[in-house]
Amino acid sequence: MSPDSDPPSDASLNVPKHLTYWKRCLKTFLPHFYTSNDCNRMTLAFFIISALDLLRVLDDFMTPAERAGYINWLYHNQHPEGGFRGSPATDFGSGRNADNECWDPANVPATFFALSALVILGDDLERVKRRQCLEWLPKMQRADGSFGETKGEGGHIEGGQDPRFGYCAAGVRWILRGDAEGAVEGVRDIDVQGLVRCIRQSETYDGGISEAPFHEAHAGFTYCAIGALAFLGHLPTQTLADPDLTVRWLVARQTARVDEDDSFDGEDGPVAPSSVKLQSYPSSKELENLSSHFDLSWAGFNGRCNKIADTCYSWWVGASLAMLDKLHLTSEGAMRRYLLEKTQHLVGGFGKLPGDPPDIYHSYLGLASLALLRDPDVKPINAMACISEDACKFLESLPWRQKITGSKNNPVNIETSCGG
Repeated sequence: MSPDSDPPSDASLNVPKHLTYWKRCLKTFLPHFYTSNDCNRMTLAFFIISALDLLRVLDDFMTPAERAGYINWLYHNQHPEGGFRGSPATDFGSGRNADNECWDPANVPATFFALSALVILGDDLERVKRRQCLEWLPKMQRADGSFGETKGEGGHIEGGQDPRFGYCAAGVRWILRGDAEGAVEGVRDIDVQGLVRCIRQSETYDGGISEAPFHEAHAGFTYCAIGALAFLGHLPTQTLADPDLTVRWLVARQTARVDEDDSFDGEDGPVAPSSVKLQSYPSSKELENLSSHFDLSWAGFNGRCNKIADTCYSWWVGASLAMLDKLHLTSEGAMRRYLLEKTQHLVGGFGKLPGDPPDIYHSYLGLASLALLRDPDVKPINAMACISEDACKFLESLPWRQKITGSKNNPVNIETSCGG
């Protein structure tokens, strides 16, 4: 089986069930399992709003008054000193003082998700404290070029040093100033070269990208690293040490092992299912030998070597390859069948693995993965920004942003051109 000889499939997205699932997420209380994610409500809100946009029902599922309410909720979480909170739970209101300030920080991922959600809802971002946000963002960058998540006690940057936070920071920068580099009317830029250097140091011998130097490559970190480079205007093929090796590592993540009990016996006993990892597309003879053990009609993606397929990695790997213009090197048909026939759930949404109940995270990334494949039931998506192409076009059409991106190295007054 080669990428252009996939057998046909009648599987399709069960749109009515997915609409029911996402409407339930939007309009009702989430199950108690989500209680521990209260501090991440901004992230959940982004997934829900963006999913409805991808399904082309955003206008149908909310009245103008409800849309305004959602926008106001997002702005309610804007931090007075720039950025957004991850949840209204830390908003101390009138009780805010120096003693509890460190417990109510702006959050880098939440800021990216809040701005993205506002764009999807058609807000012009005029109420965003852009200057304060752009002044806050460099303060979240460490000396080694990495970004953290929040500011803690004593101004210490909290959070990991992996590419997730660099991706979100680069995304915030891209939304608020496009590709304009350097200081903008006295507001200094982040250390772009420092972030690029940090990413380069996390490249691994096999072509993937890890959370830190000398760690194991991971598809999620690889996506965040490539996405950050794309946000920064540093074409990955010009910045990565060996782009072809990175593509090879990503393509190798497609696997026919889609369930926990997938295994087969060789001449000397059990053989690890990792032996069928698609390092590159096998020869016809190799495929014939493997087909008796595995049905290659379904081939999802894993995040690391020797792991089974997982719905979310269809996005992390697929979108990485899309940004590198290499998604066609995978078996897109097998990927689509994996999503629609293995992890699409009968109540709507997608589960992590075949048979798993749906959850917001995997349900959104399952939809996003189908959008990469230009599924007719889902809007096209921007692989870099993880939102619809329509939403990106709306952002790029905003007059204040056009003024900034058009100026590039010319001085721009953020307060007058961006609403302050």
